[in-house]
Amino acid sequence: MKPFAIAGIQMKVSAVVSNVEMMKLKIDITMNLYPWIEMIMFSELCAYGPLTYTAQPIPNDFEAEMQAMAKKYGIWLLPGSIFEKSDDKLYNTATVINPEGEIVTRYRKMFPFYPYETGVTPGEEFCVFDVPDVARFGVSICYDMWFPETIRTLVSMGAEVIMHPTMSGTIDRDIELSIVRAMASINQCYFFDVNGLDTGGCGRSIVCGPDGRVLHQSEGTEEIIPLELNIERAKRSRELGILRLGQPLKSFRDHISAHQFEIYQPNTPTPYLDSLGALIKPTRLDEIAELKIKENTLEHKSSPTQLNGNG
Repeated sequence: MKPFAIAGIQMKVSAVVSNVEMMKLKIDITMNLYPWIEMIMFSELCAYGPLTYTAQPIPNDFEAEMQAMAKKYGIWLLPGSIFEKSDDKLYNTATVINPEGEIVTRYRKMFPFYPYETGVTPGEEFCVFDVPDVARFGVSICYDMWFPETIRTLVSMGAEVIMHPTMSGTIDRDIELSIVRAMASINQCYFFDVNGLDTGGCGRSIVCGPDGRVLHQSEGTEEIIPLELNIERAKRSRELGILRLGQPLKSFRDHISAHQFEIYQPNTPTPYLDSLGALIKPTRLDEIAELKIKENTLEHKSSPTQLNGNG
């Protein structure tokens, strides 16, 4: 099993003009500086930014241009994702391209960032692909990883490396960094998380190994992240344990072979989850309304006492 070299591209993303030409330039620069790179990945929605009006059918010219770049350098290429228009639906879709410039697979984000990523339809299929004589890779996008079942499923399908383009510019980025470490260690896999800048995120891309240790963490500036991964580390972790200690994948396998998690069974009642209310954005109006209700309640309770005191 030979090492495999991946470069993540953390770059500025515009929401008002196309970023495709800059992506192509970044590929040129990366391959000029690091000709040993075998795979390149960009951040989520890198090509056209985070606004849904850029949605377009797939296949399209963007994919064709990325196919040409992959073939030019003989590399695997994951050019982030774009909003895909399909019939009357929108998806957040990532493409995987092989060194011959062929589209190997596409992945539609399963968990759009509701209630904020409104109007985007969830995908329904998990995505893995094989790099011959190297490893099986899984594709996940941004908010997907907040649902551990998604990464666990990819790993159960054999993924040893998770490619995770993201677009995170919110104040929960620290939490996401901890989730990357947790997902890498719990699933004993490499986790390659690439974020954008400006309208594409706050940077701070992170790459973790199968023991959860950070191999690299970026800051908030443009950066090329070239790393050579020893895939054998994932295999050894799964064989002998994380740091020769816990073997969570084997324990999970052995548990579900004898016992099912009831929460995942069809038609299982979930009264507590059902009680949490609708998936909506919190608003200041809601908070004001709640305060008014509380104030009215307090006034109502206090009024008899005041009348008695005045009498």
